[in-house]
Amino acid sequence: MHSIDLNCDMGESFGSWKMGNDLQIMDYVSSVNIACGFHAGDADTMRKTVAAATEKNVAIGAHPGFPDLQGFGRRNMQLSPEEVYNIILYQIGALSAFVKVAGNRLHHVKPHGALYNMAAKDSSLSSAIAQAIKDFDPSLIVYGLSGSFLISESQKLGLKTASEVFADRTYQQDGTLTPRNQPFALIEDTTKSLEQVVKMVEEQQVVTTENIPVPIQADTICIHGDGKHAVDFAQAINKLFREHSITIQAI
Repeated sequence: MHSIDLNCDMGESFGSWKMGNDLQIMDYVSSVNIACGFHAGDADTMRKTVAAATEKNVAIGAHPGFPDLQGFGRRNMQLSPEEVYNIILYQIGALSAFVKVAGNRLHHVKPHGALYNMAAKDSSLSSAIAQAIKDFDPSLIVYGLSGSFLISESQKLGLKTASEVFADRTYQQDGTLTPRNQPFALIEDTTKSLEQVVKMVEEQQVVTTENIPVPIQADTICIHGDGKHAVDFAQAINKLFREHSITIQAI
């Protein structure tokens, strides 16, 4: 009998621009990562998303990214570890205010986009992120790419971690995600995504783009809520897990 956390990035609308199927997706996940205004999201969106997550009883995480609205936080920025510490602290603080007013508590922190991917390979960035999280609240769980520096640096500071894997992304031999600007970075075929998910949960491994199995640790699975078929995919994963006696629950 396996149990797994199913998470989704949320609250990425901005002003009159709407993104994702947040309310529908929340019915099928156990935790959500809410944008904090730097790469996406705004005060109105943050408050509404926190309120919805509280009502639906899913665990709430902060989803801080680079200050890059135009690039949706997916462009690399060369910030110093001190600057990274400050932007992480700033964004966690912003979201936690809405969480507190909603009568809830923050559960975890998961960096977004380019910041997440850069930190995976850079121990100094990961250390800065982990230190900001610890200084804010050492009980918070750090969500990071399985096998990454974000996991190891957070553990060095005594923080609880959740090793994350991705349902709809392909992997390289070093265990990192295929960059989005490369071919075959995204798995478009739902059946292939579902096959990858089951393998990751039950066998703790993933097959790379070069067809080589690589060991991973799957504590939490990310599904993306901004695709055309996001809700259908979330439903399909829930059905698949029931068939395999895999329980979906927050860490």
